[in-house]
Amino acid sequence: MKSNEPLKKRYEAVRARVVAAAARSGRGRDDVLLTVVTKFAAIDQIRELIELGHVDFGENRVQNLVQRAAQIEEFLERHRQLRSAKAVNIPDQVRWHMIGHIQRNKVRKVVNVARLIHSVDSLRLAEEIQLVAARRDDPIEVLLQVNTSGERTKSGVAPAAAAHLLEQIDTMLSIRPRGLMCMAPLVDDPEVVRPVFERCCELFEEISESGIGGDRFDILSMGMSNDFEVAIECGANVVRVGTAIFGQPQLPEAREESPADV
Repeated sequence: MKSNEPLKKRYEAVRARVVAAAARSGRGRDDVLLTVVTKFAAIDQIRELIELGHVDFGENRVQNLVQRAAQIEEFLERHRQLRSAKAVNIPDQVRWHMIGHIQRNKVRKVVNVARLIHSVDSLRLAEEIQLVAARRDDPIEVLLQVNTSGERTKSGVAPAAAAHLLEQIDTMLSIRPRGLMCMAPLVDDPEVVRPVFERCCELFEEISESGIGGDRFDILSMGMSNDFEVAIECGANVVRVGTAIFGQPQLPEAREESPADV
């Protein structure tokens, strides 16, 4: 996708690809949630997508998450006050997803903003989230990040340890485990990483059948810009897409592989 094409065109093209991949896996257009990753997006681009009716956005850095959530809340509040005809498609609220690694000393900031944390990867992090979230009225929803690729550079628990860790998290009153998240290696051919997604889906189904998390254990977050269609075909119902919508960033940082370099 060329980055000089209009944002709306790129966004609609990605949505169409999500729908087509869902259809290939026997699901409908509303069965897969597109989380737009805003790591390299300008704030005006995020506002434009909100004006198109988009609701779910993801960030991998705590500072960006907090700053952008505050900026967008101001934008939404202005529209809530105006209630103009132009704002007919603008949602009252958006949902922020934390998709990157979280240091324990930054948990409080994340819990105050994120609707869903995709990247819980240790018992110590879960315990810190529980401590902070205990002050909330509602539990914070989280996904367990699983390293099904086996890469040492990837965060996430080993597949063999996932069920046990989820059992421990499920006993915490202020955390609600909703599912699994994984990241595949960044490769040119997305078919190469299909086994990574298939293993995560198998694990997700095994844990679901065990009853851990109950009926609300229903989210499988897999796939980024280079591989989200394969991830959907393998069972993902949440995908995290940034570059395919906003274009390739012209920053040195963009060369680094990360959960939001997608």
